[in-house]
Amino acid sequence: MIGRKDVEAAWSLIRPHVRRTPVIELPGGSLGHRQPMALKLESLQVSGTFKGRGAFHKLLASTVPPAGVIAASGGNHGVAVAYAARALGHKAEIFVPTISSPAKVARLKSYGAVVHQVGAVYAEARAASDKRAAETGALVVQAYEDPVVFAGAGSVALEFAEQATFDTLLVAVGGGGLIAGCAAAIGQGIRIVAVETEGTPTLHEALKAGHPVDVKISGIAADALGASRIGTPNFEVAQNLVAESVLVTDEAVRKAQRALWEELHVVAEPSGAAGVAALMTGAYRRAAGERVATLICGANTELASIA
Repeated sequence: MIGRKDVEAAWSLIRPHVRRTPVIELPGGSLGHRQPMALKLESLQVSGTFKGRGAFHKLLASTVPPAGVIAASGGNHGVAVAYAARALGHKAEIFVPTISSPAKVARLKSYGAVVHQVGAVYAEARAASDKRAAETGALVVQAYEDPVVFAGAGSVALEFAEQATFDTLLVAVGGGGLIAGCAAAIGQGIRIVAVETEGTPTLHEALKAGHPVDVKISGIAADALGASRIGTPNFEVAQNLVAESVLVTDEAVRKAQRALWEELHVVAEPSGAAGVAALMTGAYRRAAGERVATLICGANTELASIA
């Protein structure tokens, strides 16, 4: 199981290649919530999500063969891998399911990746990418199950903790890479809370069962949070260091997206607004005096879908 030192080492390696994203500290009454909160705009990260951190770490920490890199993704991980590959001079081949948003597919192509849309869900795209990787010998960059990748992702928590003071960090969960990295980085001293939609309860169901289980994926955040099973190394970290798991509705996420846009002019994709949705609806109930923060972890969406 990775720990803080692994995340610190990853951060040192990727720092020249990623952005230090800004933090907004909001007073009580903002975004329909009575208490103050801190938001980290990781939506302004390279490639539009926190995923750029993990992608750069994997490529910088690995020997990349002439065939380049290959990845399967709901969209955001693939975009990050394509961006990092282009920046470092490597070829990239990305497999995404048909539910991936047009905005994310367009972004992939703009970064020069060869894009394949295969299967209805991430698991099918991943199977196709694994087959292709065996044929070409390309470096596989896993979306969330590789500790090298989620150590890079966890650097966002170290950075956030430097910029703001908080007791609790709400983190959106798909395959579990971001929350595993954040928990490894700061989970010994900060309360880590998982947020998922009712249609993507991967970690929520695994915690109830005591081990990773398959779940049926649906709803507004399926392209970003739509892993049908939590990653095993991710779950090991989460089981030890995640304090609580909460679920929010698709309607709550959409309201949070609109509130972020209307009040702050911040664009957030559904997964990026999940933590705010949990605070706005009371899905997460903070204790008196508890200082709460969340990540706006992605912005790869069509503005028309929230405005």
